[in-house]
Formats: sequence, structure tokens, C-alpha cells
Amino acid sequence: MMNQDAKIYVAGHRGMVGSAIVRELNRQGYHNIITRTHRELNLCRQAEVEEFFAQNRPEYVFLAAAKVGGIIANQEALADFMYDNMTLEMNVIHAAWENGCKKLEFLGSSCIYPRMAPQPMKEGCLMTSELEKTNEAYALAKISGLKYCEFLNKQYGTNYISVMPTNLYGPNDNYHPTHSHVLPALIRRFHEAKEQKLPFVTCWGDGSPLREFLYVDDLANLCVFLMNHYSGDETVNAGTGKELSIRELTELVAKVIGYDGEIKWDAGKPNGTPRKLLDVSKSAALGWTYQTELEEGIRLSYEDFLNNPVRAER
Repeated sequence: MMNQDAKIYVAGHRGMVGSAIVRELNRQGYHNIITRTHRELNLCRQAEVEEFFAQNRPEYVFLAAAKVGGIIANQEALADFMYDNMTLEMNVIHAAWENGCKKLEFLGSSCIYPRMAPQPMKEGCLMTSELEKTNEAYALAKISGLKYCEFLNKQYGTNYISVMPTNLYGPNDNYHPTHSHVLPALIRRFHEAKEQKLPFVTCWGDGSPLREFLYVDDLANLCVFLMNHYSGDETVNAGTGKELSIRELTELVAKVIGYDGEIKWDAGKPNGTPRKLLDVSKSAALGWTYQTELEEGIRLSYEDFLNNPVRAER
């Protein structure tokens, strides 16, 4: 268990996941939280990371920093996604180990699992067959991070754990029209269609892929819970155990935003992985379950979009 005055470093505190973890830590009464902006600390530069850890010596680390994006971003910058994510992960995890960090929690993604993994996907299906090509570079980087944590535990007796969330959404999301994930992209698209009174909106693919979504504040609650209650080499899935089709998701977003035009589908665009549902029995057995249902979470996300004009414009 982390003491209330424990020195806690949250890497990536300005991102959607990192900012949610900071909110959750504050909510639970933790007050000794260390953060650094990218300008203050470039996690891809090993010397800077080593100096930061040597000077600050955090007892606990939440590694939520990452270079992220949707299908287009992943396809356009394969090398960048692999290099940046692998470099920052290795730098932070290694420096934490060198400086005697009590516990580190590594945040990954459900894209680490095979494209055609048995559904729902259990933690043990990792590396049993090939990955989804549209996000292979990012997935390989995340697999490397969780494996490095596992190997440090086995070789040096560290207590480093990893969490693999399903698709996330919520406050501080990225609403870029082409470089965001599906749910925030839909929020922006339907908002603009409503404002411009467009008669129809065209969405990618055929709407058939099945997806699971977790509100980011629920993930943050799980992250703090696991830091206090879980130790082990195997990762822990973070999700709801519920899925819906992209077509159903699209209709739900349109409903929440109040867009009543036609929804068309461009089947020439990629669908991505056919189905991605996590087996969440492990987190359930530990005593945790999600709180925010999807429609309510979309409503809260839309409020965040409307109240943050800088994010809405980028």
C-alpha cells in the first residue's frame, strides 16, 4: 500500500490517462505527486531521465506517457511510434530500477493482443499469433515495455506491474479530425455536422467491428487500486467486459450530440481488428469493476469537448 505522503511520479500527466491518474490520486488524498511537462523533461533522452530520477527518487511510478494516435497516425508514422514509445518506456523503467523505485505500473494497450485472438481476450493470449498490422509498431513497443517489467521482476526481484486497457475515452482526449481514436473522432465529426447542418456524415469502414470502451476515470481508479493491491508478472486487463459494433457506437454518439442526419459508410476505408473484447475476470477477482456506462461517459466526454476550445480546434 502506498502511504498518503509517498512520493509518486506520474509520467504523462498532461495526457488523457495521466491526468486521470493525477485526479484519482488527489481524490484519494495522495498529495506528494511529481509531474514534469515534455519541455521540462524529454523522456526520450536517457540522460535527462536518469538525472530526474537521481534527483527526485520517486517511490512509485505510473508510466502513462506514450505517443498515441488512431489508424491513420499509426500507418503514417510506423517508425516514430515504435522508436518514441520504446525509448521513453525503457528510459523510465530502467531509471526507476537504478534508483530503487518501490513499485512501477506500466500502462499498455489492448492492441498488444493478436489480431485473431480468442474472444474475450485473456492476458495469457499475448504473443500467441500475429498482431494487427494497422498498429503493429505501437503494439510491439508496448509488448517490449511490459516484458521488460516482467524480466526485471524475474532477474532482480522488482515489483513492477502492467495494465492493459481497452479503448479509452474521456476528459483530455485528443479530438484531432484524423489523428484521434474512433470515439473522440466521432464526437468531433457529429458536433461539426450538427453545427453546419450537414445532411449526412460518412464514417470509415462498414461499421461491423466490435469494440469495448472504458471511461478513463474508471481506468485511473483501477490503476491506483492495482498499485495498492496487485503484484505479479502477468499483466491485468482493464475494461468493462461489454462490447458494441462501431455502427452502434456511431448511432449512440449521434444521439448524445443530437445529430439527426443520415449516417453513411465508406467500405473502402479500413475496419481495423474485427473484434477486441477483453476478458476482465482477473480484475473482477481482485475486487474491481467499472462504474461509468458508455452513454453517460459519452455525455461527459462531449461536455469536455465543448468546454475546451483549444482541444476542440486542434
